[in-house]
Parts: sequence; structure tokens; C-alpha cells
Amino acid sequence: MRRWRLVLGGEEGADGTRCVLSGRDAAMDAALTALYGGGGAGAGRASRERSAGLGASAPSVARWLGDIRTYFPSSVVQVMQRDAIDRLGLSTLLLEPEMLEAVEADVHLVGTLLSLNKAMPETTKETARAVVRKVVEDLEKRLATRTRSALAGALDRSARVNRPRHHDIDWNRTIAANLKNYLPEYRTVVPERLIGYARASRSVKKEVILCIDQSGSMAASVVYASVFGAVLASMRSLDTRLVVFDTSVVDLTDQLDDPVDVLFGTQLGGGTDINRALAYCQSQITRPSETVVVLISDLYEGGIRDEMLKRVAAMKASGVQFVALLALSDEGAPAYDRQHAAALAALGAPAFACTPDLFPEVMAAALQKRPLPVPDAA
Repeated sequence: MRRWRLVLGGEEGADGTRCVLSGRDAAMDAALTALYGGGGAGAGRASRERSAGLGASAPSVARWLGDIRTYFPSSVVQVMQRDAIDRLGLSTLLLEPEMLEAVEADVHLVGTLLSLNKAMPETTKETARAVVRKVVEDLEKRLATRTRSALAGALDRSARVNRPRHHDIDWNRTIAANLKNYLPEYRTVVPERLIGYARASRSVKKEVILCIDQSGSMAASVVYASVFGAVLASMRSLDTRLVVFDTSVVDLTDQLDDPVDVLFGTQLGGGTDINRALAYCQSQITRPSETVVVLISDLYEGGIRDEMLKRVAAMKASGVQFVALLALSDEGAPAYDRQHAAALAALGAPAFACTPDLFPEVMAAALQKRPLPVPDAA
């Protein structure tokens, strides 16, 4: 009954559970009531509805943020913060340094801060950058090693050698080449000939262009793409370029050594001109057969649709590996332009949503010109 009481809310058992909360449970209920309360549909229900109590003052919100961090786990705190911003219109309070220091930082909060970037006073920007940097560093710790490992392997697998170092042995090919030497009594294969990968070269092998839609709905994707862009840029075998666009195009490649600078160089919101962005990317391609272009966009095109599709077709015909991601985030299935997605699929460029954990595999497949690991449609 206690859990039902916390879910339903209500005063002194008025929810029907006849469960009266006290102590820590009462404090948790107060925190939930402050966020998820609201006016009822009719007067008869007024006494049974929770009523919102956060108000719009920074001190009361800061206290509430402290309360929810005390009573709920981090994952729940992040959801409640997001709901508070959406339901109660508290985004403007994030312009105050004291508020930023109290919140639980996550990707969604970073997206909100980036959307407020132009309105943010100078006194707040330093705190905002610290919050963004914390999230970025956490993401890099989670994603960088796996990404570098997957892509380094993909870049080195085109060349084969017969005297590989132990950790460069391609065991699948080695076993297949030595099956004739199978010894049944020992249930083993004697590897007379080793097959492995060539040593990594320090020269640039592939070029990658990340083309990122910075419309408001793509906020989380912009955050993840900036982190991945910085990781890719740190690999000597890749020449990585990062381009963001709305109705204009901005090349942020020279800021890739610091993804925080990249993020604060974006401007979330506004229209979308994918054709214009792809035209710029196309102009930067010098080795088509060694280039991967990754378009990250929900494909709601405000530019010239037919020209956009012609550019994609031309790039693919020249040998470019073209990848279209509808989203790069953990937010689930995104809203997107299905007609444009179908048109790209007809050109041999399937558009799909990609999680951050899947992205290294997608890039590895693109670099090796293998079929992309497109997730099954829900």
C-alpha cells in the first residue's frame, strides 16, 4: 500500500489506500507532489489531486533538487529534472549559476543548456561549461576505448600478413587455412601457417565527415556526435571533419580537440537545409572511395528535396560510403520524415536510429564497406 500511496498521491489516505505517510516517505511524497501535481479535471476531484508546489523561485527549486537527490537514485533524478523543465517551464532558472550547481548533469540537461546558450549571461557560462564538461568526460570514458578498438581493427583488417604478432593473429582465417592439419586424437588444429593483420600504419587511411542536424529535436544526437567526433579525430588513421547545420552550415573541425567547444559552437533550433549541408560536405571530399559521410538528421528537409537526393546518389556513385542516422541517442525511436528515409533507402542508404553503443559497429562496417548493422524495425 505504501508504494501505491506514493504513486497515487493524496492527503491522509484520500486516495483510497488508507495509508498515511510519515518521515522519509512523507518527504518523498512532497517532492513528487511538487512536480507531478496539478489542477484536476473538475471541482469534485480537486481535493484528490496533487497540487504543484515548486513555483518559479530559484531557492525553492534548489531545495527541491536537493530533496530528490536525497530520496531517489540518480537515474530517477534525471527523469524528474527533465519533467520539471518540460512540465513547469523551469528552463530559465538554469540561467542562474546556483541552480546549475544543484542539478544532476546528464545528456538531456546539456541539450537544454545548449538551447539556452545565446540567452545565458556571462556569469552563468563558466558554470554551464563545467556541467557540460562533466557529462562529456563521462561519455568519453564510456565510449572512447570501445570506439577506438572497433575502428582501429576495421582500419587494419584490409591488409593480411603471414607472420603476424600474436595479438594480430586472425584466428578464424588461421583455423580455416589449417583445417587439413586437424588431429582427431588431440582434438586440435596444428597451425602451420598463421594469418594476421598488418601492423597499423600512421598514415591517413580513411576520411570521415560527420554532418549533424542541429535542429532542436536533435539535441541529444548533437551531444553524442560531438563526443564521437572528438574520439575519431584523435585517431591518426582517420581524417575527421565535423559539420553542423540548420539553414546555414558551420564547420567545427578545428574545435574537435575539445568537444565542449564544439557543443558551445552549435546553435540548437531553427530550420533545416540538408541539401546545403551535403553540398558543403561534398565539396570537402578529395578521396571518394576512402571517405565515409555520416548524416545525422531526422530528415525534415527545408531545402530542395530532389537536389538533396541527387547529391547523395552522386556521392555514392563516386565511391563514398554514405550513412544516414535518424538519431544518435538512447531516446528510442525518433520522429522523422518517412518519405525522405524511404527515398534514401531506395538509393542504397538505409536511414535508421542508432544508439551510442551501436555506433562503433556502424562506423567499423562503413570503413570496411560491409553491410551496416541496421537494427530491426520495431
